[in-house]
Amino acid sequence: MKSRKLLHILWLLFIPIACEDFLEKPPQGELTQANFPSTEGDALLATNAVYNTFRESNFNSGLFPLTDIMSDDANKGSNPDDAAFSVGPFDRFEHIKTEGTILRWWNTLYKAVRRANVVIEKVPAINMDETLRNRYVGEARFLRAVFYFDLVRAWGGVPLLVSVDPQVLPRSSKEDVYEFIEEDLLFAINNLPAKPDYGSSTNLGRATKGAAQALLAKVYLVQEKWPDAAAKALDVINSGDYNLETDFDDANSVNGEHGIESVFEISAFGSEGLQNGGNQYANVQAVRGTPNRGWGFNRPTLSLRSSFEPGDPRLQSTVIYLGEVLDGVTILGDGVTPDESVDSHGQAEIECYNQKVWTPGNTVPPSFGHNRRVIRYAEVLLIAAEALNENNNPSQALVYLNQVRQRAREGNNAILPDITNTNKDQLRDIILQERRVELAMEGHRFWDLVRTRKAEAVLGPLGFVKGKHELLPIPQTEIDLTQGALEQNPGWEN
Repeated sequence: MKSRKLLHILWLLFIPIACEDFLEKPPQGELTQANFPSTEGDALLATNAVYNTFRESNFNSGLFPLTDIMSDDANKGSNPDDAAFSVGPFDRFEHIKTEGTILRWWNTLYKAVRRANVVIEKVPAINMDETLRNRYVGEARFLRAVFYFDLVRAWGGVPLLVSVDPQVLPRSSKEDVYEFIEEDLLFAINNLPAKPDYGSSTNLGRATKGAAQALLAKVYLVQEKWPDAAAKALDVINSGDYNLETDFDDANSVNGEHGIESVFEISAFGSEGLQNGGNQYANVQAVRGTPNRGWGFNRPTLSLRSSFEPGDPRLQSTVIYLGEVLDGVTILGDGVTPDESVDSHGQAEIECYNQKVWTPGNTVPPSFGHNRRVIRYAEVLLIAAEALNENNNPSQALVYLNQVRQRAREGNNAILPDITNTNKDQLRDIILQERRVELAMEGHRFWDLVRTRKAEAVLGPLGFVKGKHELLPIPQTEIDLTQGALEQNPGWEN
């Protein structure tokens, strides 16, 4: 059925942002779309514009870290009244299809897709160096894969928009979306340089061959294509371009920005506002009160804190406690927030914060300068371990699992002993647990519980309903605008 009203997401304007030093500096100017892009310089600007979507606040699941809050790793956080009626329901799986956060995330992802489509569709016609032209298209196709990977995990089968022209399209199947993502990533792998081959610091943060291989490994993992997931993860491992940071803190801190462990990260500038290059992702989660670093959402739960093995240094590197001193700053917290309380599930809660988004300072602006790690080498090792175990190669799986644990113990051989269990079912759970503590508060846990079919058992007591909460509802506004061309997800019809 045709509609005079087009998908709202497709009316969002394409405004490429020019950055002199790519993502390390704030935007320097704006262009509007006319006959754009038509030159080699335009191709660069259009490609940079796709990256700039990462720093839009609503790219981060509609501003708030919803997938952590929906997991057993985090509560809503902040003070009890703040966003109680908008973010609070996600903590209890009481969110609804008209919730604005969901709509903002959906819209931002499709705006990003459209920006990527401008590069993919128009740059091939530009008279310029062929290798560079293919690289720009490869970057855009990698980024489009990132956006669609969020879309398909959050909403299942979604419309596949492959053109810059606005259209009303029905939902594609989940399988078709994954196939589309795989095609984009295979093109990116064949046309992107390896991380060391970019050469210039002005290219820090650009998509690389290793990033495309790692994301494809993860896409295969979610689909349980175990041999393919293992092969792509091993491509990254065997490239020699990546390693683990010696200090676990540096895997997410300013000291490790674009370092040896970073496979793909989002750069940001320590200034408030997108126009100044800032990214609000960390500010939303940063310490509230004294020092005043941010809003204080996404508080680590007792369940998460209790899940670390005795003496695991990663606990201290993941959670900020009141009274702790970081970079010379004493964390006193928010006077309105109870130091100790009981959360909406009847579980003990204390005021604490996500240390992985900490940036040095005692004011708000530096918190906008956190570089969010989208893919770390540690996750690649754990993908390899999981895929190899599922592929009946537990001995090799242990090699990569234990590399992660060895770094975590920081030279203290009295803690975190190597895993020796080769029972497939037991090792599966061990690897999932290792993912929890290694990647805690980085936005992975909810997806992991869903894909491993453990969400009902783990999150059921928190309100999760099997057959409904694996996916978010399609925003009701989008269904209304398309006069029903978009069908709602199961369980969300009423």
